[in-house]
Amino acid sequence: MTTLWDRFKFAVATDLDTVVAKKEEKNPLVLLNRYITEAENQTTATGKWVERQAQLNGKLEKELAEASAMLDKRQSQLGLAKTSGESDLADFAAMEVQAYAARVAVLQSNLGENIAELTGLEHRYEEMKHKVKDMKVKQLQLMGKENATRAHYQMDKVISPELVAERIGSFDDMTSYITTLGAKVEERHERSAMERRLESLEKNSTNQKEIV
Repeated sequence: MTTLWDRFKFAVATDLDTVVAKKEEKNPLVLLNRYITEAENQTTATGKWVERQAQLNGKLEKELAEASAMLDKRQSQLGLAKTSGESDLADFAAMEVQAYAARVAVLQSNLGENIAELTGLEHRYEEMKHKVKDMKVKQLQLMGKENATRAHYQMDKVISPELVAERIGSFDDMTSYITTLGAKVEERHERSAMERRLESLEKNSTNQKEIV
C-alpha cells in the first residue's frame, strides 16, 4: 500500500513538473533568462580562449626576439671569424646564421597570423559582450512589462472586475445573475412575511370563533 502511494505521489509530481516545464517553455522571460545564462557562460569561455591566444602571441614575440638577437649575434661573429681567418668558426657561424634566419622568418609569419586571429577574436568577443548587455536590457524591459501586467491584473480585480469576470461570463451576465438572485431572496422574504400574516390572521379568527 505504501509502495502504491509512493508511486502515485511520484506520478503526480512528475506530471506537475512536466506542466510547469511546458509553461516555462512558453514564457518569453524564462526563455530569455535561460538564453542569457548560456550566453554569459559562452562569453566567459570565449574570453579565456582570447586570453590564451594573447598569451601565445606573447610567447611567439619572446621567441622571435630571442631568435632575432641570436641572428644578429651570429652574423656579427661570422664577420669576425672571416676577418680572423678562422674558417671552421666561420662555417659554424654561417650555419647558425642560416638556422636563426629561417627560425625568425617562421616566427614572424606565425606571429603575424596569430595577431590577425587575435584581432578578429577580440572584435567578436566584444560583440558577444555587447550582445549579452543588450539581452540584459531586454530582460529588464520584459521584467517591467511582466510586473506591470501583474499589477494591472490585481488592480483590475478591484477597479474593473468586469475585465476579470470575462473568464466566467460578461459583467452584464454577472450583474443580471446577482440582481435575479437578490429578487428571489426578496420574493422569498415577502412570501414568508405574507404567510406569517395569514397564519396570524387565521389563528386570531379561530380564537374569536371559540369565544363566540
